[in-house]
Amino acid sequence: MSDYSGTENLEVMADAINYNDFLVSLICKEVKPGELVVDFGAGIGTFSKQVAIAGHAVHCVEPDQRQLERLLALGLPASENIANFENESIGLLYTLNVLEHIENDVEVLKACFQKIKPGGYMLIYVPAFNILFSSMDKNVGHLRRYTRSTLAEKVRLSGFTIVRNEYVDSAGFFASLLFKMFGNDSGTINRAALIFYDRYVFPLSRFADLICNKVFGKNVYLIARRP
Repeated sequence: MSDYSGTENLEVMADAINYNDFLVSLICKEVKPGELVVDFGAGIGTFSKQVAIAGHAVHCVEPDQRQLERLLALGLPASENIANFENESIGLLYTLNVLEHIENDVEVLKACFQKIKPGGYMLIYVPAFNILFSSMDKNVGHLRRYTRSTLAEKVRLSGFTIVRNEYVDSAGFFASLLFKMFGNDSGTINRAALIFYDRYVFPLSRFADLICNKVFGKNVYLIARRP
């Protein structure tokens, strides 16, 4: 996303190969052939590029002008506002680590609801638990973190039906807690530590999620359906 998290941070996160591949797999599982797919808060195209490579036609929404230009340069259809899409036209809208940057998240969810066709889906991935809110959150412009219940409440208020709602990256919960307790005040991401975690810890964390996904994790993963 963009406006809300700087390009530098997005470029660092592009090194998290296993993490990014996991998110792309979540998206691709929900795509139905021939349907309009929208990446809401596409940033520099980390995920939309991979979804396109997987053979799906994806359109990007990105309000930051510089990042919008990068998306267009990649050959990805892109627009600065979800309002530019026709009502009830989108089969799948996904938004990854974006809602936490937006002051009125319910208003945005309602706007997305209008654009998704009946029977269509919205996939949401956001940081979890305010107890983990740290200098890193402040540095990248987070306004809040969510729990399964707080996110579900806002999604239901927007008109959606919840299909799936769980925590992801259980090991990341403890890594984030340690960063809050002992990390730097600037909130900058250590590239080497990120790569180590991504390569060696995240795959193990995904196995632990099979047990912990209703209790805790670093992120909330929710799929909602428009009735």
